[in-house]
Amino acid sequence: MKTLALIPHYNHASTIAGVARTLRGFGLDVLIVDDGSSEAAKSVLAQTASDGIEVWYRRHNGGKGAAVKTGLLYAEQRGYTHVLQVDADAQHNLADTAKLLAAAERQPDAVVCGWPQYGGDAPKSRLYGRKITDFWNMIHTWSTDIKDGMCGFRLYPLAPVLTVIRGERVGERMDFDTEILVRLYWRGVKPVWIPTPVRYAPGGVSHFRALDDNLLISRMHARLFFGMVKRRIAALFGKAV
Repeated sequence: MKTLALIPHYNHASTIAGVARTLRGFGLDVLIVDDGSSEAAKSVLAQTASDGIEVWYRRHNGGKGAAVKTGLLYAEQRGYTHVLQVDADAQHNLADTAKLLAAAERQPDAVVCGWPQYGGDAPKSRLYGRKITDFWNMIHTWSTDIKDGMCGFRLYPLAPVLTVIRGERVGERMDFDTEILVRLYWRGVKPVWIPTPVRYAPGGVSHFRALDDNLLISRMHARLFFGMVKRRIAALFGKAV
């Protein structure tokens, strides 16, 4: 395994340096893909860049998924086999990075995902939204194998992820995280789950757009639903999709 830590970033100036340096402490090369942040945030990134921590700048904001896709292509060009995706907002328990890496060593063809364990600080709206997505993921996969489709702390085997994003339409904003897991699942790349606590700090920055992103996610679930129906019909007639 040769693993790159990838942090999609948009205006998390107060947390990005700590996240990047913590990941570097695990001996990982770190790539921050900045998705059109403010000049103030970019100045923090310039100070964060160092040996083993590189920053790439996207000219315009395209969304979290677009930033992750940029990082995946970067990883391919530099010979990495796996990519550890980590959110920039410091909500993840990064000490569990070692657990994700160990699980990937044991099962290098799986996608190793953080399984969020929420405390009392989690906003109710986030919890309800996740329950809805969990329900739809059961429909899309006819299983309970995807325990949380939205957690941005996960370790991908690079080759199958690139096959998906090159061959299929995958969302480029907050819809990316769920859609890529379902489409990987359909291709036989099953998830391995590592329980990990998630922290919501008072005054934390969220870029989730209540109207626009919920609409995008609804459209994503519609795409996946009809994709699931197509797959089921094909299976009845013994055809591959």
